[in-house]
Amino acid sequence: MDTSKTYLITGAAGFIGFYLSKRLLEQGCRVIGVDNINDYYDIKLKHYRLEQLQSFSRYEFFKADISDKDMITKVFEDYRPSIVVNLAAQAGVRYSIENPDVYIQSNIIGFYNILEACRNYPVDHLVYASSSSVYGSNKKVPFEESDVVDHPESLYAATKKSNELMAHTYSHLYKIPATGLRFFTVYGPLGRPDMAYFGFTQKYFAGESIKIFNNGDFQNDLYRDFTYVDDIIEGIERLLSKAPSDTVPHKVFNIGNNSPEKLMVFIETLEKCLSKSIGRTVTFNKVFEPIKPGDVPATYASTALLQQAVGFKPKTSIEEGLQKFTDWYVEYYKI
Repeated sequence: MDTSKTYLITGAAGFIGFYLSKRLLEQGCRVIGVDNINDYYDIKLKHYRLEQLQSFSRYEFFKADISDKDMITKVFEDYRPSIVVNLAAQAGVRYSIENPDVYIQSNIIGFYNILEACRNYPVDHLVYASSSSVYGSNKKVPFEESDVVDHPESLYAATKKSNELMAHTYSHLYKIPATGLRFFTVYGPLGRPDMAYFGFTQKYFAGESIKIFNNGDFQNDLYRDFTYVDDIIEGIERLLSKAPSDTVPHKVFNIGNNSPEKLMVFIETLEKCLSKSIGRTVTFNKVFEPIKPGDVPATYASTALLQQAVGFKPKTSIEEGLQKFTDWYVEYYKI
């Protein structure tokens, strides 16, 4: 990594933002973090992540919302970041059905503010989070970056597709080198409690049933391309120094595991890993319900473009990744 550059990471108290900041700081980079610490999930976890980062001398943090244009402009003006990684966003597919306002505020207006700041204070590279949800219910698998993504199934997906269009336009008009990353179901220690694997684990220890939204249809079970967080960070880190230089300097990459798992296999693996972590057999009490609006039957990433660009493809198996998660969970929650 180029340690002479200043890296600005939005969503720095978030799951991916935390791990990326930590990786850069460990290599001696100067990192400016921005996060609004919203209460979409337990903020204790966000504060815990931040505490880890604040032990580094080259880290500075601002509690701010990217939808606050003046504040974002000031951070750019004061620190002149060379590389910006926009990971701040309102996450969650189902939540976007109940709370559409925050998605427009954060994912559309907030991202517009970041683009404007990159235009007025030129950067070497803007990297931003898109999502596998842009593929909607595309039938052709694996999903390739060249596939048509005009049929989002949720407002969340629509905002992420909008980000890609906005970034492309700004790259075209103002030559901002920008790279969009379509993340596929990221999991791991210190992850997001709103994600299924985390919620299932919490429910087990609370003595509650877990809800599985696949109609109990094991033949046509949901498939997910679960991607371990370290693989995501490795992919981002390699791409940071690879700013696009085409006529329109904008590219989009999938970062996924390239090997989708049935949801039920994932759940059985989680049970096994949790059993190992606590030294007794764990079986979730399962309740099957219809698939939720906005959910898609399968996600499956083609990682050929990523491999071509940076010589890397995610490789952590769900057995290995979930074991690391359950070991962390048991220790963190002192079970």
